[in-house]
Amino acid sequence: MEILTWVLTGFLAAVFLGAGAMKLLTPYASLTENPQMAWSRDFSPGAVKAIAAAEVLAAIGLVLPWVTGIAPVLTPLAAVGLAITMVGAMVVHGRRGEWPALAPNAALLVLALAVAVLRFGQL
Repeated sequence: MEILTWVLTGFLAAVFLGAGAMKLLTPYASLTENPQMAWSRDFSPGAVKAIAAAEVLAAIGLVLPWVTGIAPVLTPLAAVGLAITMVGAMVVHGRRGEWPALAPNAALLVLALAVAVLRFGQL
Protein backbone atom coordinates (compact mmCIF):
# COMPACT_ATOMS: atom_id res chain seq x y z
CA MET A 1 0.00 0.00 0.00
CA GLU A 2 2.93 2.30 0.71
CA ILE A 3 4.17 2.02 -2.88
CA LEU A 4 0.73 2.91 -4.24
CA THR A 5 0.55 5.88 -1.89
CA TRP A 6 3.92 7.13 -3.08
CA VAL A 7 3.01 6.67 -6.74
CA LEU A 8 -0.20 8.67 -6.27
CA THR A 9 1.60 11.30 -4.20
CA GLY A 10 4.44 11.64 -6.69
CA PHE A 11 2.08 11.92 -9.65
CA LEU A 12 -0.08 14.51 -7.90
CA ALA A 13 2.98 16.50 -6.81
CA ALA A 14 4.43 16.46 -10.33
CA VAL A 15 1.16 17.60 -11.91
CA PHE A 16 0.66 20.49 -9.50
CA LEU A 17 4.32 21.50 -9.47
CA GLY A 18 4.27 21.67 -13.27
CA ALA A 19 0.93 23.46 -13.50
CA GLY A 20 1.80 25.94 -10.77
CA ALA A 21 5.27 26.66 -12.13
CA MET A 22 3.85 27.21 -15.61
CA LYS A 23 1.35 29.75 -14.26
CA LEU A 24 4.01 31.46 -12.15
CA LEU A 25 6.53 31.73 -14.97
CA THR A 26 4.16 32.65 -17.81
CA PRO A 27 3.17 36.32 -18.08
CA TYR A 28 -0.52 36.96 -17.41
CA ALA A 29 -1.10 38.30 -20.94
CA SER A 30 0.24 35.06 -22.42
CA LEU A 31 -1.88 32.94 -20.08
CA THR A 32 -5.06 34.72 -21.10
CA GLU A 33 -4.27 34.18 -24.80
CA ASN A 34 -4.03 30.41 -24.30
CA PRO A 35 -7.44 28.82 -25.04
CA GLN A 36 -6.87 26.20 -22.34
CA MET A 37 -6.26 28.95 -19.79
CA ALA A 38 -9.27 31.08 -20.77
CA TRP A 39 -10.51 30.89 -17.18
CA SER A 40 -7.59 33.11 -16.15
CA ARG A 41 -9.36 36.09 -17.77
CA ASP A 42 -11.92 35.91 -14.95
CA PHE A 43 -9.20 36.53 -12.35
CA SER A 44 -6.72 39.30 -11.68
CA PRO A 45 -3.05 38.68 -12.43
CA GLY A 46 -2.37 38.57 -8.69
CA ALA A 47 -5.09 35.99 -8.10
CA VAL A 48 -3.72 33.75 -10.85
CA LYS A 49 -0.21 33.99 -9.39
CA ALA A 50 -1.61 33.24 -5.90
CA ILE A 51 -3.35 30.12 -7.21
CA ALA A 52 -0.12 29.09 -8.91
CA ALA A 53 1.94 29.66 -5.75
CA ALA A 54 -0.56 27.62 -3.72
CA GLU A 55 -0.25 24.77 -6.22
CA VAL A 56 3.54 24.80 -6.04
CA LEU A 57 3.58 24.96 -2.24
CA ALA A 58 1.02 22.16 -1.99
CA ALA A 59 3.09 20.01 -4.36
CA ILE A 60 6.08 20.51 -2.07
CA GLY A 61 3.87 19.89 0.96
CA LEU A 62 2.76 16.54 -0.45
CA VAL A 63 6.29 15.18 -0.41
CA LEU A 64 8.70 17.07 1.82
CA PRO A 65 7.07 16.68 5.26
CA TRP A 66 6.55 12.94 4.81
CA VAL A 67 10.07 12.35 3.46
CA THR A 68 11.78 14.35 6.20
CA GLY A 69 9.50 13.23 9.02
CA ILE A 70 9.14 16.86 10.05
CA ALA A 71 5.45 17.66 10.64
CA PRO A 72 4.18 14.78 8.47
CA VAL A 73 0.61 15.86 9.18
CA LEU A 74 1.21 18.57 6.58
CA THR A 75 1.23 15.97 3.78
CA PRO A 76 -2.44 14.94 4.06
CA LEU A 77 -3.37 18.55 4.78
CA ALA A 78 -1.68 19.58 1.51
CA ALA A 79 -3.71 16.89 -0.26
CA VAL A 80 -6.92 18.23 1.29
CA GLY A 81 -5.93 21.74 0.14
CA LEU A 82 -5.45 20.46 -3.41
CA ALA A 83 -8.83 18.72 -3.26
CA ILE A 84 -10.42 22.02 -2.27
CA THR A 85 -8.56 23.71 -5.12
CA MET A 86 -9.97 21.16 -7.56
CA VAL A 87 -13.52 21.74 -6.29
CA GLY A 88 -12.98 25.45 -6.94
CA ALA A 89 -11.60 24.71 -10.40
CA MET A 90 -14.64 22.57 -11.19
CA VAL A 91 -16.97 25.37 -10.09
CA VAL A 92 -15.13 27.89 -12.30
CA HIS A 93 -15.10 25.61 -15.33
CA GLY A 94 -18.73 24.65 -14.77
CA ARG A 95 -19.84 28.28 -14.60
CA ARG A 96 -17.94 28.97 -17.80
CA GLY A 97 -19.51 25.97 -19.55
CA GLU A 98 -16.10 24.36 -20.03
CA TRP A 99 -17.43 20.82 -19.55
CA PRO A 100 -14.40 18.93 -20.93
CA ALA A 101 -12.21 20.54 -18.24
CA LEU A 102 -14.27 18.93 -15.49
CA ALA A 103 -12.97 15.40 -16.10
CA PRO A 104 -9.28 16.10 -15.35
CA ASN A 105 -10.28 18.26 -12.39
CA ALA A 106 -12.46 15.45 -11.04
CA ALA A 107 -9.66 12.91 -11.51
CA LEU A 108 -7.20 15.13 -9.64
CA LEU A 109 -9.81 15.67 -6.91
CA VAL A 110 -10.17 11.90 -6.45
CA LEU A 111 -6.38 11.44 -6.39
CA ALA A 112 -5.94 14.22 -3.85
CA LEU A 113 -8.63 12.72 -1.62
CA ALA A 114 -7.04 9.28 -1.95
CA VAL A 115 -3.65 10.63 -0.87
CA ALA A 116 -5.26 12.49 2.04
CA VAL A 117 -7.09 9.37 3.27
CA LEU A 118 -4.07 7.11 2.83
CA ARG A 119 -1.70 9.50 4.60
CA PHE A 120 -4.09 10.36 7.42
CA GLY A 121 -4.39 6.61 8.01
CA GLN A 122 -0.61 6.34 8.43
CA LEU A 123 -0.21 9.08 11.03
